[in-house]
Amino acid sequence: MIILEANHLHKVYGEGGTRTTVGLDQVSLRVKKGDFLAIMGPSGSGKTTLLNLLSGIDAPTSGTIVINGDDISKMDGNQLALFRRKELGFVFQEFNLLDSLTVKENIMVPMILEKKSAKHMEEKAKEVMSIFGIDGLANKYPYHLSGGQQQRVAVSRALVNEPSILFADEPTGNLDSKSSKVIMECFEQIVNHYQTTILLVTHDVFAANYCHHVMFINDGTIHSKLTKKGSNAEFLDQIMDSLALLGGTTP
Repeated sequence: MIILEANHLHKVYGEGGTRTTVGLDQVSLRVKKGDFLAIMGPSGSGKTTLLNLLSGIDAPTSGTIVINGDDISKMDGNQLALFRRKELGFVFQEFNLLDSLTVKENIMVPMILEKKSAKHMEEKAKEVMSIFGIDGLANKYPYHLSGGQQQRVAVSRALVNEPSILFADEPTGNLDSKSSKVIMECFEQIVNHYQTTILLVTHDVFAANYCHHVMFINDGTIHSKLTKKGSNAEFLDQIMDSLALLGGTTP
């Protein structure tokens, strides 16, 4: 089942005579339900621009984006905000937790906005905290947590409304290698447990190695794609070779 389809996405920054910076140039892609896709490429290649367009954070200059049969490129601001809240989840490099709320309360915020029942919120928060091993942190505040723990809370919050797609922008960027491994293993659990589709932008080859597919962006266009077929070690080597060809970051 195709859950996301983008056709001929074009993004130009600036207006009139200043329209000189091309963010994306005629990018098309299809993503199936349950796919785990990494988007990689050199700095300035257009990967974050693509993520922002696909998630409705920014609008394309031209082209269409269809998610679950709905063309988000035709939605007005209010329609898009409601759609994103119901259908999409977001995880960023910065954890964006509210220091005045406990871990459990932070996780409940999306459900509160959707006016879920107290019983549902309690059960769902307990479920996701269990999956990510943060049950014992429920009543702690974000400033008491490590970076890895905070990111697990952020991922839990993004999942409580069971989004169709989870978008992640450099989710391991602020984490050490051990915490990064935990987060990527959590993403694997999400894909396997919920069949959630995950699209992430990353510079981290070890994070990308957990994904099913890796798409490489260069100069605003899709340069190449990889699909994991062999061992993790073989896939890691393929990712590093592809990045070396692009001039991307490798360890």
